[in-house]
Amino acid sequence: MLKIGSHVSMNGVEMLVGSVKEALSYGSNCFMIYTGAPQNTRRKPLEALQIEEAKQLMLENNLKLEDVVVHAPYIMNLANHDPKKRQFAVDFLSSEIKRTATIGAKQIVLHPGAHVKQGPEIGITHIIEGLDKVIENTKDLNVLIALETMAGKGTEIGRNFEELSLIINGVKNNKRLSVCFDTCHTHDAGYKIKEGFDAVMAEFDKIIGKERISVFHINDSKNIQGAKKDRHENIGFGFIGFESLNYIVNHPDFTEIPKILETPYVSETTDSKDKTYPPYKEEIIMFRKKEFNKNILQEIRSK
Repeated sequence: MLKIGSHVSMNGVEMLVGSVKEALSYGSNCFMIYTGAPQNTRRKPLEALQIEEAKQLMLENNLKLEDVVVHAPYIMNLANHDPKKRQFAVDFLSSEIKRTATIGAKQIVLHPGAHVKQGPEIGITHIIEGLDKVIENTKDLNVLIALETMAGKGTEIGRNFEELSLIINGVKNNKRLSVCFDTCHTHDAGYKIKEGFDAVMAEFDKIIGKERISVFHINDSKNIQGAKKDRHENIGFGFIGFESLNYIVNHPDFTEIPKILETPYVSETTDSKDKTYPPYKEEIIMFRKKEFNKNILQEIRSK
């Protein structure tokens, strides 16, 4: 069965219950959340998240905890040249993994880090050291750390499969390391997923092992292949296109792997510049039907 959903919010009074309701409104059977704002360290106490109520709502609607994905905040950089900032990243990532485990989710997606002009070799060494500490800090928790494939903008690490492989193979206890395969990022990094996903996956399998993939981020791209810009586009309206993305989403090798949409919100009316409407319900329908609806944005605006 196709597992597909999107990023959903967790805020307000209902917290995680609201996340589940939002996911259900899109027809999702998996979803991704942040445990708090991705740009800061402020976090509500666990008892305020309504975890047990959310679990009950999921049970009633056949949603499984293993299909809930948490995304780590952006403010951490395990590759930073500053030892204090690296220690902050270790400590905060460890606490986020503990929150992930308490929620009941089984994986947390992590941007590997940025070497900040030290060079990727030094940055990768720092990431390995940091992950060793994080895994030791959370050794009793059954939570995967899914390293995300990156587009290669700036000094990002993870811009190619070789860099992710160096990290994974460098970590002492790497059984809890997995990969989040982002379609926009890999396209922008230069991989030919539009023309030949199977060939790209054969390369990935040789370098890392496709069994390491625990989640996909499904996004079209505003950029040509290899642009290294990381700008998501709505499904079927970018340079990857619906046909190629549909092939990935419905690929038989990854049936049980959650597929998470992170596409941009759109304007609710043709004369509005405010992008306030999530297109996930409509995009999920297209993937389930395996049929592109070129008028989908116009239909959203006519509701």
